[in-house]
Amino acid sequence: MIYLDQAATTFPKPIEVVEAVGECLRNVPGSPGRSAHQGAIEASRLIFEARERVSAFLGLNDSSRLIFTSGATEGLNIVLFGLLRPGDRVLATSMEHNSVARPLEFLRRERGIEVHYVPCHPEGFLDLEVFRRMRKELKPRLICLNYVSNVTGVIQPLSEVIAEKGDSLLLVDAAQAVGHLPFTVEGIDFLAFSGHKGLFGPAGTGGLYVAEGREEELKPLKVGGTGSRSESLEVPNFLPDRFECGTPNLPGIVGLGAGVAFVERIGLSKIRRHETALCEIFLEHISTSSRIKIYGPKDRVLATGIVSLNVEGLPPSEVARRLDRDFGIAVRPGLQCAPLAHQTLGTFPQGTVRFSFGYFNRLSEVEEAAEALLRIAS
Repeated sequence: MIYLDQAATTFPKPIEVVEAVGECLRNVPGSPGRSAHQGAIEASRLIFEARERVSAFLGLNDSSRLIFTSGATEGLNIVLFGLLRPGDRVLATSMEHNSVARPLEFLRRERGIEVHYVPCHPEGFLDLEVFRRMRKELKPRLICLNYVSNVTGVIQPLSEVIAEKGDSLLLVDAAQAVGHLPFTVEGIDFLAFSGHKGLFGPAGTGGLYVAEGREEELKPLKVGGTGSRSESLEVPNFLPDRFECGTPNLPGIVGLGAGVAFVERIGLSKIRRHETALCEIFLEHISTSSRIKIYGPKDRVLATGIVSLNVEGLPPSEVARRLDRDFGIAVRPGLQCAPLAHQTLGTFPQGTVRFSFGYFNRLSEVEEAAEALLRIAS
C-alpha cells in the first residue's frame, strides 16, 4: 500500500517510537505518581522526561504548562468548555475543523455564547482586513485560529493575528502545524496539538499549552484522582495536575517523547523541504489533466504537505475507491471533518480527495500516485 493519508495520522511510525512503547509496556509495572515502588517511580520519571522533551521542542520555559491530552480535540475542549460563559463572544475562522466548530455550536446552543466566523479567501487564507474589523467591532473574549488547514494545508498568518488580537485571548489549533512548521508560543494563550500526526507519536496522544496565568480562567473539563493532594476532595489548582486527572496514557506519552526526539534528530527544516518537494512534484504531474481541479494555495511555501482536489464527473468517494482498489493507494475523500472549510472552498457538500504527504513517503510513490490519478481522470 502507498499511504498518502499522513494528515490523518503519520505512518509508518519511526522504529524509535515503536520500541519505546514496547519497552514501556514490557518493563514498567506502575502508574505515575500513584505508588512508591520502583515501577511507579520509573513511570513518573518517564512522564517527566517526555514532558521536558516536548516542552523544550515547543520552546516552553516551564514544562508544567504542557498538559498531556488524548489529542488536539481534548485540548481544544478543555479551553472552550473551561473558559466560555454565557454571553461571551468568540471569533473563529471559516476554515475551522469540527474539533473547534462543534464545541462552539454546542456552547452557542447550551450556554448562549456568541459565535462569529471571519470569512477566508477561496484559497483558504484568512482575510486579515475583515479580521481586524470584526475583532475591533465585536471585542471577542476568545479568538480561535486553525493555524494549518487539514483540508488544503494552508498556513494562516499567525504572527499577524497575534499582533492584532488586542485584549482577546487566542486559542490556536495546531494539530496540523506542530512537527511541520517552526514557531513559538509567544503571544499565544492556548495551543492544542496532536501527538500522532507531525510528531509521529502513537494515536491517543497530544497536548495543550496554557500561558502563564491563563489556567486561572479555566475550569477543569474532568475531575478525579491525580496522585497529588489526595487528602483533599478538591482538584489541585496547580499545573499540570489541575487538567490531568485520571491515569495518564503512559505508553503513548513515552511514544510521543520518542516521536519528538525523532523530529529533532531529522530536523524540521529537512522534513518541511521533503514534504514541500513531494507536493510540488505531484502537482506538476497532475496539472497536465484539465479534468483535475486543485484547491488551496498554488504556492506550496504557503501550505504544508496536503493537496485537495476533485476529478470532473467523479465524486471524491469514487476516486478514492478506485485508488485503493486498483492501485493500492490510500487517500481521504469527503469533508475531512471540516465542513466550514469546504464551504469556504466551494466544495461543500461533496468534499474533495485529499492527498497528504509525509517524511516517509518517497518520490516513486508520489509519481505512482500521480500516474494513477491521471489514469482515473482520463
